[in-house]
Amino acid sequence: MTGHARISLAAWGATVLGSLVLTPVFSGPFLFISAFLCALITGVGVLLQNLRAPRVVVPVVQLIVLVELISVFFLKETLKFGLLPTGATAIEFNSQLVSAMNSINQYSAPLPPDDNLLLFATAVISATGLLIHVIAVQLRQAAWAGLLLLIMYTVPAATVHGGLPALLFIPPAIGYIVLLSAEGRSRLSRWGRRISGVSHLDAAEPVEASALGQAGRRIGLSVVALAALIPALLPTLPEGVIGNGLAGGGTGGTGLGASISTTDPMLDMGKNLKRGKNDVALTYKGGPSGGTYLRLTALDQFDGNTWRISDRQNRGRKIESELVPPPGFTNDLSRVPKVKMEIEINKVFRSQFAPIPYPTQSISLRRNWQYDATSLDVSSTDGAVVSGKKYNVTAYDLRPTEDQLRNATSRGAPDQITDRLPRNVPPEITDLTKRITAGAEGNKYAMAVALQKWFRTDGNYTYSTSNQRGSGMRAIKEFLIDNKTGYCEQFATGMALMARIAGIPSRVGIGFLPGQAGKDGQYTVRMHDMHAWPELYFEGVGWVRFEPTPASRVASTPDWTVPSSNPTSPTTAPTTAPTTPGQTEDPGIEKPENGRNLNDDNGAAAFDSGNWFTNGGARTIGIVALVVLVLLIPWILRSLNRRRRFSRSPSRIAAEGLWSEIRDTSRDLGLDWSEVATPRQTGEWLVTKLPDDAHPSALRLARTVEAMRYAGHADLATDLRPDAKVISKALWKQAPARRRWRGRLLPASWRWYLSRGTTEASDLLDEFDLLLARLRSTILRRRHAS
Repeated sequence: MTGHARISLAAWGATVLGSLVLTPVFSGPFLFISAFLCALITGVGVLLQNLRAPRVVVPVVQLIVLVELISVFFLKETLKFGLLPTGATAIEFNSQLVSAMNSINQYSAPLPPDDNLLLFATAVISATGLLIHVIAVQLRQAAWAGLLLLIMYTVPAATVHGGLPALLFIPPAIGYIVLLSAEGRSRLSRWGRRISGVSHLDAAEPVEASALGQAGRRIGLSVVALAALIPALLPTLPEGVIGNGLAGGGTGGTGLGASISTTDPMLDMGKNLKRGKNDVALTYKGGPSGGTYLRLTALDQFDGNTWRISDRQNRGRKIESELVPPPGFTNDLSRVPKVKMEIEINKVFRSQFAPIPYPTQSISLRRNWQYDATSLDVSSTDGAVVSGKKYNVTAYDLRPTEDQLRNATSRGAPDQITDRLPRNVPPEITDLTKRITAGAEGNKYAMAVALQKWFRTDGNYTYSTSNQRGSGMRAIKEFLIDNKTGYCEQFATGMALMARIAGIPSRVGIGFLPGQAGKDGQYTVRMHDMHAWPELYFEGVGWVRFEPTPASRVASTPDWTVPSSNPTSPTTAPTTAPTTPGQTEDPGIEKPENGRNLNDDNGAAAFDSGNWFTNGGARTIGIVALVVLVLLIPWILRSLNRRRRFSRSPSRIAAEGLWSEIRDTSRDLGLDWSEVATPRQTGEWLVTKLPDDAHPSALRLARTVEAMRYAGHADLATDLRPDAKVISKALWKQAPARRRWRGRLLPASWRWYLSRGTTEASDLLDEFDLLLARLRSTILRRRHAS
């Protein structure tokens, strides 16, 4: 194989391996299409070079071929005669790129399947492959191709929320090493056949000289190791670092509209509110009087950084007839009034969740849709979106009363997640929660009402979508304590966190406000009606929606969250009077006698603030201990090795081990131990470094090792451990204090063994080369014999 062909194939491989980093961002067959297009471009380049075309002609022809291939694959309708690109092709290509860039800027990864995004990903990878080929093959500067692979890496680094897996950086690193290796072999082959290595097996094949190949493989091993470690240590690039598209901000263009994925609905909602267009998301008819909230899903897991959907393995159920009853509701659902709705989703709203009221009894969506038995949300099973669909819903019109919520028995969370607090809750938030709920006298409903009132009025908070901090613990603390400015994400997550601190299970609902009423009872819901709210759990009633977002955004709160001035005593028998939507009494919910099941009167025991050890102290101790352990690794290994050597019974191996121990001790103390000197010469050198009383031991050890190595009549039963101990103690005693401490904490012999291990690892690669060469030689001999 010629040198340029080898480099061309390596450039293609580096491009394909580098494009693997885009798999967390894009979906669809972009990787296979890009690999195929890059293969065709590479083939054209190799063919032209074999025909000895001028160097400047090759990339021009490759570019023409790339434009033609992309046009045929994605822009066929704009081609003249179905083959020739025109001005309309360029305009359509730019339009689709603008839409794709807007989508990347607005929505979280993984992006939904779409032709615009497929074109963008394919064009980026193919163009990168062409540039890598030009730089590595035409310009013969393969090392600079790594910058292109790094640029490709910035796309997922800027869009994937939470960062990329560390191992995902290894394939581009391997591709880069392969490319460098191919170029190195090509350069060395110009100097003739190899001068060492496996020449006796196949001297006709020009490969790298052994020393250079060994050095290259060591570098390669180091690069792969760093590729695995560095991404795990470095933070992810800020979201939105790519920009707002090729033609303006995220609110312009003809993008995909709003997109809600199952990966991070909260992030998608924030981007839609801040930068998305206010298009119509859906319309609906029916439902309660005055409209209703439409929920997409609920975020029930909070790790201190992000509110997410918990693991749903084995929770999804096929939609057949009715959904399961709402979790936590313990009374007769047949007596609860129901409402029917007809919902139609606009094509610009791309969501893997179906907007529905909570709690839903039945839905007409069937094929490829499922519901979650815990959160009662409806999602697709194959990654499809709900855009353009029209479906009917029957929902329970649950409207709990103040008495029912005030007297709800507290039995903890219905799961293992919604009452869990992260370890890094700032004490300021805990103190603020206790101060706000102090007047509730431990009643969970009164606590929830006090928290809602604090956010809407008493706390002097301001609604603004300019808050870019998100919903992590630091962002919540800044919102609650410092600037008091945020939008529904901060209000919902802030109240949900404070509810958990107060001992109330909570989660965050994501969905839509009721929208704008129109003609014939139809409601129009737009993209900027997306909203987040806290859902709090009350035994016997279930999950109840609260509304902490101020009146400047949401005019009113649910009826059941506004207590009367003189709450009445609950009754145990439910009324049989009929109810209609909008009424405050629900006949289907029994009201328990006891409204509080608390550990004390003020409810403080519902949350244990812990102490210094539990609030971060244990983690600090663990980190310090881990750092100390890492720093002590050289000393531990050196001590274990010393103990092993002195524990051996007299033998040839034991003598060599003791000799090695004296060698390592000398190196640890900064003495110049010679690798090329004989044992006798080394013994004479040791005498010059030791006091007089240790001279006999040094000479005896050196002569015995010499005899065991070179004389067949050596006494193998001689115990040299006393002599080795005398020499070792004398060496340590003679050394300055500074060298003794450095020799213990950072022994130079340990670094020598580490270097030795690297050499042996590279030698293993040399052995692998030899094995491949032998196999190749065997195959060639058999081929010639046949």
